[in-house]
Amino acid sequence: MSTTKKLIVGNWKMNLNIHEASIYVHQLTKAVQPRRDVEVVLAPTMLALQPVSLQIDRHQFKLASQNLYWRDHGAFTGEVSASQLRGLVDYAIVGHSERRHIFHEHHKEIRSKVQAALRNHIKPILCIGETAHERAAGETRDVLHDQLLGGLANVTSEEMGEITIAYEPVWALSNGANYAEHKVPTPDDLKRAVAAIRSQIAHLYGKKASEEVRILYGGSTNGSNATSFLSVDGINGLLVGGASLNQHEFVQIIEAAHGTEEK
Repeated sequence: MSTTKKLIVGNWKMNLNIHEASIYVHQLTKAVQPRRDVEVVLAPTMLALQPVSLQIDRHQFKLASQNLYWRDHGAFTGEVSASQLRGLVDYAIVGHSERRHIFHEHHKEIRSKVQAALRNHIKPILCIGETAHERAAGETRDVLHDQLLGGLANVTSEEMGEITIAYEPVWALSNGANYAEHKVPTPDDLKRAVAAIRSQIAHLYGKKASEEVRILYGGSTNGSNATSFLSVDGINGLLVGGASLNQHEFVQIIEAAHGTEEK
């Protein structure tokens, strides 16, 4: 299994204005001790990205966009393209469950966003995961297969090294009350999902790519349960939502990643 750094991504979603983001980053900068075995990524709102980029130490934090548009320029009012984000962010979250289920993004659009990120030297974090209904119907493996195939359809073997996969089961999201009752996956749930993801990547890109791709878990992670999630074989980091807005919780999660040996 890959011995790359654990990756902890804090997705702030639609929270914190520019002033609040600046204060929070100032607090995090003092609280987070840089670790050689952990990469910490912050995903502020689009409005806060540029001022936050001027405030952070890139050796301590990297930046991610929560979304992007797949065309590089044009008459697309209100959108922000990957070419505009180039040089500002290292990562881009693509296909998040909220984008899929609230904004009805489909495979074609997600695949185009992955391509746009790659051609602009931004590393995509491709989010995949099943709903409670799909899980109850025994369709988890099929859903993961379809979402992986849809998102990676035009990615080459050489580009796979730039891809991170985030498994975020919709039924386990704390803000997913519109979709399902909030639950927490067991280690066995995660092992099966990770095995299905790596198996599909092996089928598409070979065993080496399947072993080296970083897989994150996202879904109601916090300082108390981070260690248990990170201890699951094949999990290389966490995509953190609400807990990333709480300095103490987020620091706990980062320290948990530092204290967990890579499987």
